[in-house]
Amino acid sequence: MFEILTLNKISKFGLEKLDSAKYAYSDAYTAPDAIMVRSAAMHEYAPDAKTIAVARCGAGTNNIPVDAFAEKGIVVFNTPGANANGVKELVLCGMLLASRKIVPGIEWCKTLKGQGDAVGKAVEKGKSAFVGPEIKGKTLGVVGLGAIGRLVADAAVALGMRVIGYDPFPVKGVNEAVEVVSDLAPIFAESDYITLHAPATAETKGMICAQSIASMKDGVRILNFARGDLVASDDLLAALESGKVAAYATDFPTDAMLGADGVIAIPHLGASTPESEDNCAIMAAEQLTAYIETGAIRNSVNFPNAPLSADFTARTCVLHKAEAAEAVAAALGDVVFAGEKKGFGYTVADKAADAAALEAIDGVVRVRVLL
Repeated sequence: MFEILTLNKISKFGLEKLDSAKYAYSDAYTAPDAIMVRSAAMHEYAPDAKTIAVARCGAGTNNIPVDAFAEKGIVVFNTPGANANGVKELVLCGMLLASRKIVPGIEWCKTLKGQGDAVGKAVEKGKSAFVGPEIKGKTLGVVGLGAIGRLVADAAVALGMRVIGYDPFPVKGVNEAVEVVSDLAPIFAESDYITLHAPATAETKGMICAQSIASMKDGVRILNFARGDLVASDDLLAALESGKVAAYATDFPTDAMLGADGVIAIPHLGASTPESEDNCAIMAAEQLTAYIETGAIRNSVNFPNAPLSADFTARTCVLHKAEAAEAVAAALGDVVFAGEKKGFGYTVADKAADAAALEAIDGVVRVRVLL
């Protein structure tokens, strides 16, 4: 029986994917075979030597020490695209909120309570303070054309917007009406709205800063439903105060942003829909069980994808540092899969090999023999 530790409440639809004849799950296991997690912080978590995988029910893995787990031979999975529609819908909502001053208008309406029949006249007199532009005919710049960015681009095209999209990697499935560009300059220079859908990396952190904002249109509206670190908070607030940026809608508010004019602060609701939680949990459970039972890897962030067949009598799976690949392949023989990702490799043979001999190879971090 495989024990799965749940560090957050996991959708029952995902847990139902765990065959009760093979798996048990609990939030109390101290030496689990694998872990399912949503947002729980794991950087201080000390995994047991028995733990072979972590499945993140969501796309971001900032709460997981991915590199450290790779060193221990722990495969970390995520679920890209499973919550994409939920985030897309909130991005569209954020764009409209950033345009029409709806939130301030709602708050102002509350102040009219108690005026009785005079409310109607007060509304007509005061509504001009909340005027904002329509999005039809405006230009939307989409930074990142992954699962969410593509959905946002499609929806914006359908709403009559001109859409410019940027991604540093080759992308497929992009709406032909989207103008795909090779650098960020036209996104910043031409967009009335800019929506961020990039991961937080050394290259992307603070990409929205004083320098990039200076190259944007006056009155640009910026949407950040990706990662808080993509925006330099102080620079953004200064741009709002000067009027260079008309509005900033974010799912990642900071203390300094709360109450600031022009900030639409949302409490990280992008994937907070029942549908997203269900989809993420189902996808995570399927990836986890496939790896446990067959060694197949799909959507790992620290080891290469390995589309292995479920048809085998015996299988030896070796997780190792990239520089050990040649030695592992030579010792293993009859390799059916070999791949590398971010300095780590995965080599597989459909036979029961000598685990001890493989573990003795310098750079090998884990050996699994499946029978």
